[in-house]
Amino acid sequence: MTTRMVFSGFGGQGVLTLGQIIATIAMNQGKEVTWMPSYGPEMRGGTANCAVIVSDGPIGSPQVLVDIDVLCALNKPSIDKFLPKVRPGGMVLYNSSLITDALPRSDVDSVAVDATNIASAMGNLRVQNMVMIAGFLKATDLFSINEVKATLQDKFASNPSLLDINLAAIQQGM
Repeated sequence: MTTRMVFSGFGGQGVLTLGQIIATIAMNQGKEVTWMPSYGPEMRGGTANCAVIVSDGPIGSPQVLVDIDVLCALNKPSIDKFLPKVRPGGMVLYNSSLITDALPRSDVDSVAVDATNIASAMGNLRVQNMVMIAGFLKATDLFSINEVKATLQDKFASNPSLLDINLAAIQQGM
């Protein structure tokens, strides 16, 4: 089985980190994985996205240009750019704090995640990507909360306070 994903949003929303975490979990599961970032020179505030492919077998190319299985969009420009590339029957997780219009496609499953508002209520907008992971956990069966926790423990081993706030954001998102 191969799952083709795109994570997209403004620079500073943590979409590249979000993709890295998903890719790391898949690698820890023994899957074949690619992670391909794309971002503008302005970084924070500009657009950023990454493509992640998770497969049981070899992956021919790291690009995800069409037939996206899962789109995780943290802003409206991401919906505008990538929604047409989601395959019929695919899944779209979107940040309902910033994307308030109904999605213009009825042939995809959509999951609204109030990521920015939840992160703002926690006092840290930088954790909206972790709130999106909570949405991802609820909507897919690609990995478990324990796999997320183990990956985050490795990632933030040198800074336990970052681990705590990120785990709290996931809990709030659940």
